[in-house]
Amino acid sequence: MRFSVLASGSSGNACYVETDHTKIIIDAGLSGRELTRRLEHIEVDPKALDALVITHEHSDHIKGAGPLSRRLDLPVYINGATLKKGMKVLGNIARPVPLRTGQTVAIHDLSIETFTKCHDAADPMGLVLASNGQRLGIITDLGRSTHVVEDHIKSCQALVIEFNHDERMLAQGPYPLELKRRIKGADGHLSNRQAGQLLRNIAHDDLNVVVLAHISDKNNDPEMAYAEASKALKACGHQSTKVLLSHQDRPIPILDV
Repeated sequence: MRFSVLASGSSGNACYVETDHTKIIIDAGLSGRELTRRLEHIEVDPKALDALVITHEHSDHIKGAGPLSRRLDLPVYINGATLKKGMKVLGNIARPVPLRTGQTVAIHDLSIETFTKCHDAADPMGLVLASNGQRLGIITDLGRSTHVVEDHIKSCQALVIEFNHDERMLAQGPYPLELKRRIKGADGHLSNRQAGQLLRNIAHDDLNVVVLAHISDKNNDPEMAYAEASKALKACGHQSTKVLLSHQDRPIPILDV
Protein backbone atom coordinates (compact mmCIF):
# COMPACT_ATOMS: atom_id res chain seq x y z
CA MET A 1 0.00 0.00 0.00
CA ARG A 2 1.22 3.49 -0.90
CA PHE A 3 -0.16 6.96 -0.28
CA SER A 4 0.33 10.68 -0.77
CA VAL A 5 -1.22 13.66 0.99
CA LEU A 6 -2.26 15.74 -2.01
CA ALA A 7 -3.20 18.78 0.09
CA SER A 8 -3.75 19.50 3.75
CA GLY A 9 -4.91 22.66 5.49
CA SER A 10 -7.89 24.96 5.86
CA SER A 11 -7.96 25.70 2.10
CA GLY A 12 -8.39 22.09 1.03
CA ASN A 13 -7.66 18.48 1.96
CA ALA A 14 -7.18 15.31 -0.06
CA CYS A 15 -5.21 12.09 0.27
CA TYR A 16 -4.44 9.48 -2.38
CA VAL A 17 -4.12 5.78 -1.47
CA GLU A 18 -3.28 2.84 -3.73
CA THR A 19 -2.79 -0.91 -3.46
CA ASP A 20 -2.01 -3.48 -6.14
CA HIS A 21 -5.60 -3.37 -7.39
CA THR A 22 -7.20 -0.21 -5.96
CA LYS A 23 -6.74 3.55 -6.29
CA ILE A 24 -8.86 5.96 -4.23
CA ILE A 25 -8.97 9.52 -2.95
CA ILE A 26 -9.88 10.32 0.64
CA ASP A 27 -11.72 13.69 0.63
CA ALA A 28 -11.67 16.13 -2.25
CA GLY A 29 -11.31 19.64 -0.88
CA LEU A 30 -9.69 21.16 -3.98
CA SER A 31 -11.27 21.88 -7.33
CA GLY A 32 -11.63 18.93 -9.67
CA ARG A 33 -9.06 20.49 -11.99
CA GLU A 34 -6.52 21.00 -9.19
CA LEU A 35 -7.02 17.47 -7.87
CA THR A 36 -6.37 16.16 -11.37
CA ARG A 37 -3.23 18.28 -11.63
CA ARG A 38 -1.89 17.02 -8.32
CA LEU A 39 -2.58 13.40 -9.17
CA GLU A 40 -0.70 13.84 -12.42
CA HIS A 41 2.14 15.48 -10.49
CA ILE A 42 2.64 12.21 -8.57
CA GLU A 43 2.21 10.26 -11.84
CA VAL A 44 -1.27 8.91 -11.16
CA ASP A 45 -3.83 8.82 -13.96
CA PRO A 46 -7.12 10.23 -12.56
CA LYS A 47 -9.03 7.92 -14.90
CA ALA A 48 -7.59 4.95 -12.98
CA LEU A 49 -9.32 5.97 -9.74
CA ASP A 50 -11.81 3.49 -8.30
CA ALA A 51 -13.61 5.68 -5.74
CA LEU A 52 -13.80 8.72 -3.52
CA VAL A 53 -14.27 8.41 0.24
CA ILE A 54 -15.58 11.41 2.19
CA THR A 55 -14.91 11.86 5.92
CA HIS A 56 -17.19 14.84 6.62
CA GLU A 57 -19.03 17.67 4.90
CA HIS A 58 -16.87 20.74 5.52
CA SER A 59 -16.12 22.47 2.24
CA ASP A 60 -12.35 22.06 2.56
CA HIS A 61 -13.00 18.31 2.29
CA ILE A 62 -15.77 18.09 -0.33
CA LYS A 63 -15.74 21.04 -2.73
CA GLY A 64 -14.20 19.04 -5.57
CA ALA A 65 -15.98 15.76 -4.89
CA GLY A 66 -19.08 16.43 -6.98
CA PRO A 67 -17.28 17.62 -10.13
CA LEU A 68 -14.65 14.88 -9.93
CA SER A 69 -17.20 12.13 -9.35
CA ARG A 70 -19.34 13.32 -12.27
CA ARG A 71 -16.42 13.75 -14.65
CA LEU A 72 -14.92 10.34 -13.89
CA ASP A 73 -18.16 8.50 -12.99
CA LEU A 74 -16.72 7.59 -9.61
CA PRO A 75 -18.58 5.96 -6.71
CA VAL A 76 -18.53 8.18 -3.62
CA TYR A 77 -18.51 6.41 -0.25
CA ILE A 78 -20.25 8.70 2.24
CA ASN A 79 -22.46 8.36 5.30
CA GLY A 80 -26.02 9.61 5.24
CA ALA A 81 -25.67 12.59 7.56
CA THR A 82 -22.62 13.87 5.66
CA LEU A 83 -24.40 13.49 2.32
CA LYS A 84 -27.46 15.35 3.57
CA LYS A 85 -25.50 18.20 5.18
CA GLY A 86 -23.10 18.59 2.26
CA MET A 87 -25.57 18.31 -0.60
CA LYS A 88 -25.47 22.01 -1.56
CA VAL A 89 -21.71 21.84 -2.10
CA LEU A 90 -21.63 18.32 -3.52
CA GLY A 91 -24.48 18.74 -6.00
CA ASN A 92 -25.42 15.61 -7.89
CA ILE A 93 -23.06 12.72 -7.18
CA ALA A 94 -22.65 10.25 -9.99
CA ARG A 95 -22.72 7.09 -7.85
CA PRO A 96 -23.25 7.60 -4.09
CA VAL A 97 -22.46 4.55 -1.97
CA PRO A 98 -24.04 4.88 1.50
CA LEU A 99 -22.20 3.62 4.55
CA ARG A 100 -22.58 3.81 8.32
CA THR A 101 -19.91 5.18 10.61
CA GLY A 102 -18.34 2.16 12.29
CA GLN A 103 -18.78 0.02 9.17
CA THR A 104 -15.88 -1.60 7.34
CA VAL A 105 -16.15 -1.56 3.55
CA ALA A 106 -14.06 -3.27 0.88
CA ILE A 107 -12.98 -1.83 -2.46
CA HIS A 108 -11.21 -4.65 -4.31
CA ASP A 109 -8.18 -5.53 -2.15
CA LEU A 110 -8.50 -2.48 0.11
CA SER A 111 -10.40 -2.63 3.41
CA ILE A 112 -11.60 0.68 4.90
CA GLU A 113 -12.47 0.79 8.59
CA THR A 114 -14.55 3.79 9.62
CA PHE A 115 -14.93 5.07 13.16
CA THR A 116 -16.43 8.08 14.87
CA LYS A 117 -14.33 11.07 15.90
CA CYS A 118 -14.91 14.35 17.72
CA HIS A 119 -15.36 17.24 15.28
CA ASP A 120 -18.09 19.80 14.67
CA ALA A 121 -19.60 18.09 11.64
CA ALA A 122 -22.76 16.02 11.14
CA ASP A 123 -21.16 12.56 11.43
CA PRO A 124 -17.37 12.80 10.98
CA MET A 125 -15.33 9.66 10.38
CA GLY A 126 -11.77 8.62 11.03
CA LEU A 127 -10.34 5.96 8.72
CA VAL A 128 -7.94 3.06 8.79
CA LEU A 129 -7.11 1.59 5.38
CA ALA A 130 -5.73 -1.94 5.30
CA SER A 131 -4.35 -4.30 2.67
CA ASN A 132 -2.10 -7.36 2.97
CA GLY A 133 -1.38 -6.67 6.62
CA GLN A 134 -0.48 -3.01 6.06
CA ARG A 135 -2.48 -0.35 7.89
CA LEU A 136 -2.69 3.39 7.26
CA GLY A 137 -4.59 5.61 9.69
CA ILE A 138 -6.00 8.99 8.65
CA ILE A 139 -7.06 11.10 11.59
CA THR A 140 -7.36 14.84 11.01
CA ASP A 141 -10.09 17.33 11.97
CA LEU A 142 -10.13 16.01 15.51
CA GLY A 143 -11.00 18.04 18.60
CA ARG A 144 -9.75 15.47 21.09
CA SER A 145 -8.53 11.92 21.14
CA THR A 146 -10.70 9.10 22.46
CA HIS A 147 -10.28 5.41 23.23
CA VAL A 148 -12.14 4.66 19.99
CA VAL A 149 -9.62 6.65 17.95
CA GLU A 150 -6.60 5.18 19.72
CA ASP A 151 -7.88 1.60 19.53
CA HIS A 152 -8.22 1.90 15.75
CA ILE A 153 -4.90 3.57 14.94
CA LYS A 154 -2.60 1.96 17.49
CA SER A 155 -1.56 -0.85 15.13
CA CYS A 156 -0.98 1.25 12.00
CA GLN A 157 2.37 1.27 10.23
CA ALA A 158 1.66 4.74 8.83
CA LEU A 159 -0.36 7.69 10.10
CA VAL A 160 -1.65 10.96 8.72
CA ILE A 161 -2.34 12.91 11.90
CA GLU A 162 -3.44 16.45 12.65
CA PHE A 163 -1.00 18.96 14.17
CA ASN A 164 -3.23 21.98 13.65
CA HIS A 165 -2.11 24.75 15.96
CA ASP A 166 0.27 25.95 18.61
CA GLU A 167 -1.81 26.95 21.62
CA ARG A 168 0.08 30.21 22.25
CA MET A 169 0.03 31.25 18.59
CA LEU A 170 -3.71 30.59 18.43
CA ALA A 171 -4.34 32.65 21.59
CA GLN A 172 -2.26 35.56 20.32
CA GLY A 173 -3.25 35.26 16.66
CA PRO A 174 -5.64 37.25 14.44
CA TYR A 175 -8.72 35.00 14.60
CA PRO A 176 -11.88 36.28 16.34
CA LEU A 177 -12.52 34.90 19.81
CA GLU A 178 -15.43 32.71 18.69
CA LEU A 179 -13.29 30.99 16.06
CA LYS A 180 -10.43 30.51 18.53
CA ARG A 181 -12.84 28.83 20.93
CA ARG A 182 -14.10 26.56 18.17
CA ILE A 183 -10.60 25.51 17.11
CA LYS A 184 -9.39 24.69 20.61
CA GLY A 185 -12.69 23.15 21.69
CA ALA A 186 -13.45 19.47 22.16
CA ASP A 187 -14.95 19.30 18.65
CA GLY A 188 -12.35 21.48 16.95
CA HIS A 189 -8.74 20.69 16.04
CA LEU A 190 -5.75 19.14 17.79
CA SER A 191 -2.95 21.37 19.02
CA ASN A 192 0.68 20.32 18.66
CA ARG A 193 0.69 19.36 22.34
CA GLN A 194 -2.47 17.25 22.07
CA ALA A 195 -1.27 15.53 18.90
CA GLY A 196 2.08 14.82 20.53
CA GLN A 197 0.31 13.16 23.44
CA LEU A 198 -1.76 11.09 21.03
CA LEU A 199 1.45 9.91 19.37
CA ARG A 200 2.88 8.96 22.75
CA ASN A 201 -0.22 6.89 23.45
CA ILE A 202 -0.19 4.87 20.24
CA ALA A 203 3.43 4.73 18.99
CA HIS A 204 4.89 1.24 18.56
CA ASP A 205 7.91 -0.48 17.01
CA ASP A 206 6.24 -1.00 13.62
CA LEU A 207 5.11 2.62 13.16
CA ASN A 208 7.23 3.53 10.15
CA VAL A 209 6.04 6.98 9.10
CA VAL A 210 3.94 9.82 10.52
CA VAL A 211 2.74 12.63 8.25
CA LEU A 212 1.77 15.83 10.06
CA ALA A 213 -1.36 17.31 8.53
CA HIS A 214 -3.82 20.22 8.66
CA ILE A 215 -1.07 22.56 9.92
CA SER A 216 -2.50 26.07 10.26
CA ASP A 217 -0.67 28.75 8.30
CA LYS A 218 -1.68 31.42 10.83
CA ASN A 219 -1.67 29.58 14.16
CA ASN A 220 1.25 27.19 13.77
CA ASP A 221 4.80 26.86 12.56
CA PRO A 222 5.70 23.65 10.70
CA GLU A 223 9.03 23.50 12.52
CA MET A 224 7.24 23.62 15.88
CA ALA A 225 4.87 20.84 14.82
CA TYR A 226 7.78 18.74 13.59
CA ALA A 227 9.71 19.30 16.82
CA GLU A 228 6.71 18.28 18.95
CA ALA A 229 6.13 15.09 16.98
CA SER A 230 9.80 14.18 17.07
CA LYS A 231 9.96 14.84 20.82
CA ALA A 232 6.89 12.68 21.44
CA LEU A 233 8.29 9.75 19.46
CA LYS A 234 11.71 10.04 21.08
CA ALA A 235 10.13 10.13 24.55
CA CYS A 236 8.60 6.70 24.01
CA GLY A 237 11.63 5.20 22.31
CA HIS A 238 10.51 5.40 18.68
CA GLN A 239 12.85 8.03 17.27
CA SER A 240 13.44 5.85 14.18
CA THR A 241 9.88 6.59 12.99
CA LYS A 242 10.05 8.95 10.02
CA VAL A 243 8.23 12.28 10.48
CA LEU A 244 7.13 14.25 7.41
CA LEU A 245 5.21 17.48 6.87
CA SER A 246 2.27 17.75 4.48
CA HIS A 247 1.58 20.95 2.53
CA GLN A 248 -1.33 23.04 1.42
CA ASP A 249 0.13 24.01 -1.94
CA ARG A 250 1.61 20.74 -3.20
CA PRO A 251 1.45 16.97 -2.72
CA ILE A 252 4.07 15.01 -0.85
CA PRO A 253 5.87 12.24 -2.76
CA ILE A 254 4.19 8.84 -2.69
CA LEU A 255 5.17 6.89 0.42
CA ASP A 256 5.18 3.17 1.10
CA VAL A 257 3.24 2.05 4.16
